[in-house]
This record gives sequence, structure tokens and C-alpha cells, in this order.
Amino acid sequence: MSQTRRSAPGGTEGTGSAGGPLTPVRAWLEALAAVVAGLVVMLVVASLGLLAAGAGDLPEGAFPPVLAAVVVMAVGGSVEISGDAGFLARTDAAIDVVPLSVTLAGVLVTAAVFRMPLRFRAVATGREMLGRIARTAALWLLMLLLLALLARHSFRVSVGGGLAEDIGEALDATPTVGFRADVPATLGFGLLWLLAVLALVFIVSSRAPLPSRMLHFHASVRPPAFAMLLVLLLYVAIGVVIGVVVAFTRGHPAETLAAMLLGLPNLVWLAFGVGIGGSWDGHVAEGIGLPMPPVLDKVLRTSSGGGDRTLDLASVAEQDDRAWLLVVVAVVALLAAGFVSAVRSPARTRPWQHAWHMGLALALTMLVIGLLTRISAHYGLSLIGVGDLGGGLGGEVFLRPNLLALVGFGALWGLVAGFLGSVLATRVRHHGEVEAGG
Repeated sequence: MSQTRRSAPGGTEGTGSAGGPLTPVRAWLEALAAVVAGLVVMLVVASLGLLAAGAGDLPEGAFPPVLAAVVVMAVGGSVEISGDAGFLARTDAAIDVVPLSVTLAGVLVTAAVFRMPLRFRAVATGREMLGRIARTAALWLLMLLLLALLARHSFRVSVGGGLAEDIGEALDATPTVGFRADVPATLGFGLLWLLAVLALVFIVSSRAPLPSRMLHFHASVRPPAFAMLLVLLLYVAIGVVIGVVVAFTRGHPAETLAAMLLGLPNLVWLAFGVGIGGSWDGHVAEGIGLPMPPVLDKVLRTSSGGGDRTLDLASVAEQDDRAWLLVVVAVVALLAAGFVSAVRSPARTRPWQHAWHMGLALALTMLVIGLLTRISAHYGLSLIGVGDLGGGLGGEVFLRPNLLALVGFGALWGLVAGFLGSVLATRVRHHGEVEAGG
């Protein structure tokens, strides 16, 4: 049976979820609900991850600012770390990494709550949609500003007490360490983050209304976009299963849980990219411990000259022969995605059209994965003026995607998966079809 969807009269501005009048108070409350729900779930996920990592023992009430800093990084902001010991020493550090578990939780909840009042409508005016987005963005920036201002803290570092502590105080050389969020960057990237999330609502969800002039994009854009979302969530689900097994069989459950709650998509989407032939260039300085699987740590640290390393299928396979399973998982996941995309597309869509739709969708997906899985962190130390803050007395961790290879392999795999998925779906009833005589 075909399914009909209710629409507000004419889909005009001023209608609510069930066709009732959308008053200004109700409009702002709906925007506030989306913003608050997204931030609350990110704070919960981040706090659980930090507690599992042992951050509950941070001194001098540092946990709330650290929690705020993690959420700031989850929406694209960056955090600067600094410290000094008077004239004796100064330190400088910065970290730019996205804790994608926190990000993903915020994306899913924010999108779901934003879409909820619109779920019974098929058409909406561009003016109404812009109004909803503008209200949500205004409240989001206000909340994000408060969070960025909270994401700063400094505390003294104990040097053992007694005589050493007294000497440090006398020389004004008591070590302190602090961090602070970059407020302008946080607001700028945070706004882009929100706009991307709201755009995904209309691109992916078949229940989100569109302006009448954009309805022709429904058939060509939404099926492959939805299929890509399923692939990303499938990899996260696989990562959860593997993480639970590792936690119960290999010990260190707290560390494993922390990695899952803070950076699981960072790892599994990296594995997705490696499985289709993508690569990253990276380096981990000696003495820095990172919450990553041992095989990745070995790849990024093993270098005779201390130079950069390439993280790809070949380098991972050198450390673990099971790396080739990444290709098998990618094949199965993308064939399923091609099939789902074809089934949700109109029956009149030809195989070559499915192919280029999927090719474009997967190329864009790999571009986003590459940008989100970047890591850039450094620290520097200067002792009595000797050494620069970014040089020999410091260290660096970075992971940079080879975007051209990622996008190229994504387009190629997408073309093949879209074509084969269309062939597999030829005998399956497509979305929106009505059986003959029914």
C-alpha cells in the first residue's frame, strides 16, 4: 500500500507540526529544544568518557572546564594549552582533534529533535526553513559562547612539597598549567557544524519537508545520502561490538570504554577509508601515549629516521595480517548501501544513474571523513630561555589525510557499488511503487 503524508495547508510559513499555527514562542521553544538536546547528550557522552579515562581525579575543580573543552572540540573548536614556571620554564601546546563519538551523538540528537515538528509535512517554504535555521543558530551560538568561556582553567603543578615548593614560591617559579578554548574559532566552526547538521536533516531524511522548488532533488539525492549514513552507522556498530569484546577479553575495560565514548568513529571510519584504499600521513613523537589500537600505534611510531609514516592498507597489513578483512567489510557494506539506495530510488532510475549518484555520495563522504579524522597536536618546552616552544624540546602528533586518494577511491568504489546495487535491486519493489492492480 502506498503511504500518504499529511501536509500543512500549502506548506506555508506559520504552520506547526500538525498544521496548527506556529506562534513565535512555540517557534523559539522548538529551536531551543533542538539546541539543548544536542548539547546535553554531548555533555553526557563526553563526561562518561572522561570519567572512564580517569579525569574525575583532576585537581582544583578542573573537570567541568575539561568537559566543556571536549564538547568545544567536538563541534570543531580548538584548545590551547600553556604553562610556565616563572623565569625558569615555559610550555606551549595545542590540540586539534575531533572526539567523534561526542560529535556523532550530538548530530543524531540535534537532527532528530529539529526534525520532529516537521515529520508530518512534505512541503515547506524556503522562508519558513530559513527562519527555523536562523532561530536554532542564534540559540546555538549563545550556548556555545557560554561553553567556550567555561572551557578555560589553570592549576598549579605540585613539585613534591617541602623545600622545593617553598623555593618555587620564593622565586615566583611555581609551575602552572592552563588551557583555554579559542572563542572566535569555536563560534565560527561551531556555526558551520550546526549548519551542516541541519543540512543533513533535509538531505538524508525522507520525512523532512522541502520547498516545492527543491522536490526534484528528493529522488536523486536522498537515497544515496541515506545509504551513506547507514554505512557510517554500521561501522560504528561494528566498532561497538569489537570494543565490548576487547574490554571483556583483554582487560583494561575503563580505557577501552573511554576510547569508545570519545573517539570510536575516529577509529572505525579511519578503518573504512583504509579498507577502500585511502591513506593518511602521520607521526607520533616518542614518549606520547595515545588511545589507539596497538597496530596503529606501531605503524605511526615505527620509523628508522624518525620521519613521517603512511597509514594505509599495506602498512597496517605489515603489522597484522587480518588487515585485509577491512576490504571484505568495505565490499559488503558498500554493496548493501548500493542496494538500499537503489530500492529507495524511483524504479525509472537507470543503473548508470545509480552509479554516479553513489559515486558522488561516497566521494563526498570520504572527503568529510578525511577532514574529521585529522589530528594535530604539539607541545613545546623552553628552559631558562633555551629551546623554542615548538622545536627540539617539544613533540608533535599529527595525522593528515591524503584527500585526493580518499576522494578518488571513494568515487570509484561508489560507481561500482551503485551499479551492482542497482542490478541486485531490479527484482525488488522500489520505494513509492504500487503493485499492479492494487
